Amino acid sequence: MYFLKLNVVSMVYAFLIFVPIELMANVYRISRLTNWQIDTVHIVTLLVILIEVIAGTMILFYLSKKWLDGRKANFWTAILWLPYFLLMMYVFASLFPITNGGDVPNPVTGLFIIGGLIVYPVYIVIINIIGVKKDILQAN
Repeated sequence: MYFLKLNVVSMVYAFLIFVPIELMANVYRISRLTNWQIDTVHIVTLLVILIEVIAGTMILFYLSKKWLDGRKANFWTAILWLPYFLLMMYVFASLFPITNGGDVPNPVTGLFIIGGLIVYPVYIVIINIIGVKKDILQAN
């Protein structure tokens, strides 16, 4: 049962990075489909990302405490999120291919995505460390 919970938490981690990346990469597509100005799409995207990061972090703290019991195996989530993330990216790209040349994101967006993907495992480890330390402090 622990293995299943570990994988579900890893899926949540993958979803937590998937949403901001797709929002950043599809600004022009969102603008074209909603008839919003680019500035409006940027503001809405930023707000959605901030809300998602805050709510997602709280959910992950709760799931780590409730489901993963402060085990050292929780640190596998720092690796296990990647296959789920790649699967989500593949499914999204297959279901919604870029058919309009104007929807291609800027090259700078790719740099932000690469930076985020490099830092994201550190974020996961920090959440796991805090979850393990909370359980250790509560046991004493």
